[in-house]
Amino acid sequence: MKKNGMLVALMEEYERAIMDYKLILKSISEEDFTIIRNSVAEDPDCKSLQTVTFHVIQSGYTYANYIQSVSTKDWLEYNTEVITTNKAIQEIEGMIAYTKKSFHNNWYKATKELEEYSFKTRWNVTYDLEQLLEHAIVHILRHRRQIENFLKKN
Repeated sequence: MKKNGMLVALMEEYERAIMDYKLILKSISEEDFTIIRNSVAEDPDCKSLQTVTFHVIQSGYTYANYIQSVSTKDWLEYNTEVITTNKAIQEIEGMIAYTKKSFHNNWYKATKELEEYSFKTRWNVTYDLEQLLEHAIVHILRHRRQIENFLKKN
């Protein structure tokens, strides 16, 4: 059997977005990673590269959990502390591996069949599988841009 082309394409783009995010993490010092960049941000996930990265990883696990909910009731609530860039990169790699695994046998279903799945999210939006993956990709891109802007102000 052949994997669903739509899923393969979206996962490749997700991995590409993650690769760019990891390149930034590899280029910064541990001090740059933890320094508070926005002390007035109301959202605690938007204060430093470290908090943004934790949010990115935690969200990635949440998206994967929704995908996995098609096949199983398992839900992994991510809460590992990310204190260094190396740890962040490891955790991002674990998140993408978890995402791939979350598809179970759905890799081999027809797009028409996959379109039947919908996910009512914690943030009160309902997505189909394709939309959820597109959201996951753009989420990485938006936060990559955010940390690039943090670094420009340095």
